[in-house]
Amino acid sequence: MSETAPYKRTPVFDENTLPAALRREHRTKPGVWGVIRVLDGRLCYRVLDPASEEILDSRNPGLILPCQTHFVEALGPMRMQVEFYDHLPAL
Repeated sequence: MSETAPYKRTPVFDENTLPAALRREHRTKPGVWGVIRVLDGRLCYRVLDPASEEILDSRNPGLILPCQTHFVEALGPMRMQVEFYDHLPAL
């Protein structure tokens, strides 16, 4: 496996299949970074501490830091997936 490749990816979700667990507050484990990749449409990515909100699209992925509480909200039709890394990934 490449050092820059994710060790895991979620399936591709759309606005109808986006799991409830991703729509409510959750966090990654210690030592786990995530990258939210929006393939089509837009997604609102909210981090609780420090509080921030970002609109993600195909040109603007979202970085999830280890143990950072966050959740996402579909903004209309969209397709997305999350990649997981054991190191800080390049976006």
